[in-house]
Amino acid sequence: MSFMKLKPLGNKIILEAASKEEVTKSGIIIPDTVDKEKPEQATVLAVGPGRVNKDGSRTPVDVKVGDVVLFSKYSPTEIKLESKEYLVVSDDDIMAIVEG
Repeated sequence: MSFMKLKPLGNKIILEAASKEEVTKSGIIIPDTVDKEKPEQATVLAVGPGRVNKDGSRTPVDVKVGDVVLFSKYSPTEIKLESKEYLVVSDDDIMAIVEG
C-alpha cells in the first residue's frame, strides 16, 4: 500500500476516510458534502511517535493503527499519493475512537 511511504512525525496521524456517499433506494446519490457540520469518520493507517515535551520526553498518541476515529471535518490536511487520498491530522483533532 502506498501509505507505507508516509511516516507521520510527532503527534501526526494518517487516516483513510470512510466513504460517506449514500445511495437512496431510488438510486439518488447523496454526496458527503450535504452535511458539512458533522464529524467525519476514518481508519487510522499510521501514527507518529508522539508530541515532544519541554523536558524531551514524549507523550504518545492515544490512537493506534486500525482504530476507527471521529475527527472535525475541517481539521485534516488532504494528501494525494499514487492516486489515493489520505488525511493527516494532529492527535488534538481526534474527538473519539469508535468502539464495537
